[in-house]
Amino acid sequence: MNDVIALAIVFFAIYQSIKLISDHLLRRKLIKAEQYDKVGILEHPKPDSDEANRYPSLKWGLVAFMSGIGFVIIEILKAKTDLIDQYYRNAVLPIGIILISASLGFLIYFFIVNGKKK
Repeated sequence: MNDVIALAIVFFAIYQSIKLISDHLLRRKLIKAEQYDKVGILEHPKPDSDEANRYPSLKWGLVAFMSGIGFVIIEILKAKTDLIDQYYRNAVLPIGIILISASLGFLIYFFIVNGKKK
């Protein structure tokens, strides 16, 4: 598992390096061609409104809280099911519980922010 993560990090770093260098070379070519108005094409678009990120602390707080609840559920399930402890360690169930609880945190955040808009 650690090899996969290390490989993903290496490929991500290579991708970011290539993107950075190619953006720089393209900007340089546009500036040499005196097309200054097109140099702004490479800038990252900024959102018109800050509505999507109005409550970043609330969002990450909810995700951390719900992930914590997921860990508690996993520990409760481990305590209740001593007979299948060997199967449980290698199962995908704990990962699923964490992902579902983190997703619920994002959904709760979404509904809170959309409720505040109205």
